[in-house]
Amino acid sequence: MIAEQTLNRAGARLLERFPLSRDRPVIGYACALLISVAALLMRFVAGNVMATGFPYVGFFPAVIVVTFICGTGPGILAGVLCGVFAWYFFIPPFEAFKMSPAVALTLIFYAVVVAINILVLYWMQVANARVRAERERNRELAERSNLLFRELQHRVSNNLQVVGGLLALQKREVTDQRAKQAIDEASRRLGLIGRIHRQLYDPSGEQMQLTGFLHQLAADLIDTSGKTGLAYAVEARDDIVLPADAAVPMALIVAESISNAIEHGFVGRDRGLITLGVDRRGDHVEVTIIDNGVGIPADFDPATSDSLGLRLAQMLALQLSGEFTLSGGAGTTAKLTIPF
Repeated sequence: MIAEQTLNRAGARLLERFPLSRDRPVIGYACALLISVAALLMRFVAGNVMATGFPYVGFFPAVIVVTFICGTGPGILAGVLCGVFAWYFFIPPFEAFKMSPAVALTLIFYAVVVAINILVLYWMQVANARVRAERERNRELAERSNLLFRELQHRVSNNLQVVGGLLALQKREVTDQRAKQAIDEASRRLGLIGRIHRQLYDPSGEQMQLTGFLHQLAADLIDTSGKTGLAYAVEARDDIVLPADAAVPMALIVAESISNAIEHGFVGRDRGLITLGVDRRGDHVEVTIIDNGVGIPADFDPATSDSLGLRLAQMLALQLSGEFTLSGGAGTTAKLTIPF
């Protein structure tokens, strides 16, 4: 199927190149003359093995070939030359331009057929030229859109950096320790949103392939934490993709879970493993983030917790019409289940 589509595209592109002598009319008319003479010679050869009659055998194809390859002007020239050759050499009385009702009818028939052939090929070439021009306009629009998109991305990144700088300035004027922690948390989430934003959004609007994104996200978060002993693993099916509108909140939830694992699961520890899993369960996608850290306290109740990160994850899960849960055991398991 792919090979067939490639051949079809290559064939379409080849057809769009005709007529080849569009910008070199002298070559086109020279080719018309040469092909018309070649058609005459072939007609002489064919006359020795054919029945009497058929004065235009070999001339119609010559006109079609010239028009297709060289354009309408050379095609008209070939039509006139081939008509003259047929009249002079192959329409009785031979080698004489004699006119009679029968000869006139024969020449009219030839002229009508040639005109129809040239018109059809002309319309086809006009349509090909329009397709070629439209493709060029689409290419230019795509390049412009890509440029504007990247400029927008650059401006968004700059704005996020400005907001982060403002938070840092505001923190200097705050004396309350809890307020400072809140500002630090806001700054961290702002930086996280910036990284997710750069990774997720693509100017082509294509869906996100989860495996590669999760690898990059986990690597960035662990690297930012400064804990070089932490490792991660991704166990995700390669055929699961999500549109950008679902990928953004999902990525925020995953990032929040990884950050919590790093900050709370491995507190006082430099080594550990975070495993990210993505699987399809019927009509839902299940995303799990499992760490082998200290786990959550036995009396921890997600429903009554005042953790901002947990509330944020639950809110984003509801936005996706899904569910976010947190459970303990040998480490901590965060699970996001969303419709697919």
